[in-house]
Amino acid sequence: MNYGPVVIALGLAIATTACGRKAASTASAAIIQGTPESAEAERDATGKMLMARSRHTIINAKSHGTLTAVDVAAGTITLDHGPIPEARWPAGTTTFKAGPAITNSAMVGEEIDFDLRIVGGTAEVTAIQIRP
Repeated sequence: MNYGPVVIALGLAIATTACGRKAASTASAAIIQGTPESAEAERDATGKMLMARSRHTIINAKSHGTLTAVDVAAGTITLDHGPIPEARWPAGTTTFKAGPAITNSAMVGEEIDFDLRIVGGTAEVTAIQIRP
């Protein structure tokens, strides 16, 4: 009997399984700027691990929150925000990158709606509107 095809099929199955494990452990070890401070951000409401995003993934999202800090020199704002479903992030406090137009006009304590652009894993607030 010719065992060549069986050995090849078994080897491919083992290699495929090993690749999947390596990718999962690499994704869970990633630390990305602009994500919520809680490690729970990588899990959904049931505790199931979420699929890692490629560094080329682009997500446009909207949410609301309260400005808790503005750092003009660093180009960042910190928001106590509601959930951001498009990014699968729960409510929390997060520091985001923001352009000079936003950091120069934002005031701590303001309740705002904001637009967020996430590229790969880096999040930037691209627009804010003061809530009535």
